[in-house]
Amino acid sequence: MSFPITRPRRLRRSQALRDMVAEFSLSTDDLMYPIFVVHGSKVKKEIPSMPNQYHWSVDRLDELVEQVVQADIKSLMIFGVPKTKDLLSTENYDANGITQQAIRKIKELAPELVVATDVCMCSFTPHGHCGILNENESVDNDKTLEILQKTAVSHAQAGADIVAPSGMMDGMIIAMREALDSANFQDIAIMSYSVKYASAYYGPFRSACDSSLKGDRKTYQMDYRNKKEAIREAIEDVEQGADFIMVKPALSYLDIINELSHVIDLPIAAYHVSGEYAMIKAASKAGLVDEKAITIETLTSMKRAGAKVILTYTALDVAGWLK
Repeated sequence: MSFPITRPRRLRRSQALRDMVAEFSLSTDDLMYPIFVVHGSKVKKEIPSMPNQYHWSVDRLDELVEQVVQADIKSLMIFGVPKTKDLLSTENYDANGITQQAIRKIKELAPELVVATDVCMCSFTPHGHCGILNENESVDNDKTLEILQKTAVSHAQAGADIVAPSGMMDGMIIAMREALDSANFQDIAIMSYSVKYASAYYGPFRSACDSSLKGDRKTYQMDYRNKKEAIREAIEDVEQGADFIMVKPALSYLDIINELSHVIDLPIAAYHVSGEYAMIKAASKAGLVDEKAITIETLTSMKRAGAKVILTYTALDVAGWLK
């Protein structure tokens, strides 16, 4: 049957009808909030490239954690900004590193929060790359795996629930899984940045993490022209023991999220990255868009594509809008 018997507009006549038949709805359960933690005391400093996002010192995390808990957000992703950088990213796996301090503090304040940590070297190295460099200044994949292993175990010892390697090193998942299991952390989950593209959307994040990168990361992050490669990367990480698969960035890669949702059974995370966030903020400030409407529409599109977890800097705002 077709028009005039079939009229799809009947189910759009009111907000109540639209809500009743909606196929996807965003909730705070979907959100993971990335935060930036720094050394020092009494620090809450806005990040110029990311409006309403801050560098937090550990002694002020109680203020942030209270907001997160009251917003009914269930999980955080910690990005630590070190005091000093070195070629081995030593503070990354130091028991008293900034990330480890933040994990312990958050777990003390709110044990029920799911704490994930970024396991990467880029913020901890003077060159800004995600691994150990060879003499020719290319990233040595296998030597880097050893650092990722030590970092994952160190974060687990501090109390992390999820460790998330973002460097796109080959074999990073099996290496970390073996290290965690050998240290009796079999229950600690791995959220793999399985599909991380070499993207222009990361600009604001690099200033937030004080990255000193010169050049690019195209020899290890993915070429944005490729889709089949993304599927292969994700399947390999599943086979190596990943517990989540992440796609980063999210908005320009909804096709990748959707494709993966049909070929893997693990939860898929979508990272709504700094450039995507900053563009909405800038357009809203210029009066070009309704920030609330466009943000919820954007994040819902990620869920509709197949994402179960959405990492977004706008998590606190969205939680307020959804109430």
